[in-house]
Amino acid sequence: MTTCVCTASPIDGSKIKSMTALFKETFRLDASDLHLTANTPPMYRVKGQLQPLKDHEAYTSQDIETLMDDILTEKYKEVLQTRRSVDFAVSINDVGRFRVAAYYQRGSLAVVCRMLAAGIPTFESLGLPESLSKLPHIRDGLVLVTGVTGSGKTTTLATIMHEINATFSHNIITIEDPIEYVHQNSKSIINQRELHSDVLTFAEALRDSLRADPDVILVGEMRDLETMSTAIMAAETGHLVFSTLHSRDCVSTLNRLVGAFPAGEQSQIRQQLASTLKAVISQRLLPNVSNTGRVPAVEIMFSTPGISNLIRQGKDDMIYSAIETGANEGMITMEQCLVKHVNDGKITVETALSAAKNKTAMKQRLQIGEKDGTEPENVKKKTWFKR
Repeated sequence: MTTCVCTASPIDGSKIKSMTALFKETFRLDASDLHLTANTPPMYRVKGQLQPLKDHEAYTSQDIETLMDDILTEKYKEVLQTRRSVDFAVSINDVGRFRVAAYYQRGSLAVVCRMLAAGIPTFESLGLPESLSKLPHIRDGLVLVTGVTGSGKTTTLATIMHEINATFSHNIITIEDPIEYVHQNSKSIINQRELHSDVLTFAEALRDSLRADPDVILVGEMRDLETMSTAIMAAETGHLVFSTLHSRDCVSTLNRLVGAFPAGEQSQIRQQLASTLKAVISQRLLPNVSNTGRVPAVEIMFSTPGISNLIRQGKDDMIYSAIETGANEGMITMEQCLVKHVNDGKITVETALSAAKNKTAMKQRLQIGEKDGTEPENVKKKTWFKR
């Protein structure tokens, strides 16, 4: 495969000397991410592929330390030195807002900067299923958005918060690391608290928020047992709680959540989740059919009485079938979503197969020949029609 190279003229000789200039290149190249690693030139992720900046010398570890001095506050420098990693967001005039993750590897500082979308998108502009538009209208309970890093969880949650903010008169409290999308008060009051600058831990901030008369609470990530337990308790007491987990699908999300608790408490947690869990959305981003952008593939589970009963009884293996047959409730499995994207001409068959948990089952869904890998004519037309 041919490796593309980002083209730009390095500023001030053979190295770009400021983070602002690097951020401007991110915007100019329409890149999603900027990577800085010692002994490597700047790397940009363009259309999902990492590409080096052409004619740019490799940065040394000291170069990266100097670049970061431009954007690190004293507080974040302290966190970086103490914890050896820090996450924060920064806004650059006439460029945009970036989420920055800085960490040490082999004794040298490495940095990843993600460019955030200007403004807050809508469900429609994100290409998310219409059934997700009912999430802002849930009165109370726990809603989880899951997926790997970079799968769009934060953007989906920002869209939900924006819709709640514009529709209801609520007190919304978010706890984020870092704050990526900045919300303005509309019909609701929305208070955004950032780890390290406003609060010390997710668990502590979540406990504090319960004393602030909240209607809606967003916890950026449930990283530990205390945060999970408090979030479930908050959902039980009449609050609408949103959070994220790093898990692959809806069933593994339940397994991870329950499995985080001691064995003696898991039965009780299942009882609590059966009554409080309202929805799980698992998503990932896939290259579109022309490789000019990405398409969200989404698995959706709404907690119907039947699914609640399966959670309560620990029959997780039957939940997948319940999702698959729950189209009338707005549910869809990842495999069903992949097939739909292929048939709608949004992704290729190869992309669908690479994203599927079971390639053999996916081939059967797409009616692909097992022996020669060929596709029926109707699938070919649907797959390549919009290329």
